[in-house]
Amino acid sequence: MTVEVDVLDHMCCGETIERGDRVDLACTRRQDPDGRVRVTATHHASRVETWVRGRVVDIVSVAEDGSARPVLRIPEGRALRGLDEDDDGHLEAPWTGELVQDRGRTFVVTVRR
Repeated sequence: MTVEVDVLDHMCCGETIERGDRVDLACTRRQDPDGRVRVTATHHASRVETWVRGRVVDIVSVAEDGSARPVLRIPEGRALRGLDEDDDGHLEAPWTGELVQDRGRTFVVTVRR
């Protein structure tokens, strides 16, 4: 199952999500005009429509232009905003540790149930 994580929503109060973590994500669902159903993690929806539970097996950062880069983790919201003294909020490649300079507008998290 893939879950979209909007950067702005996550920056408010999202917790760190890392490859290998077990997650329990509150999500909303919406259907695109082409019929595709998108599942989006939410912290602020008035109605949670589904829960996605399982182990994180992949995370990619998707930029405005649609390009995607794999990342090791999504830092917690305070770190993404530069407000965490212990975490600078950087993104890094999962296998090399190389810094990912281009933070996307969306993360796509793949969860295996």
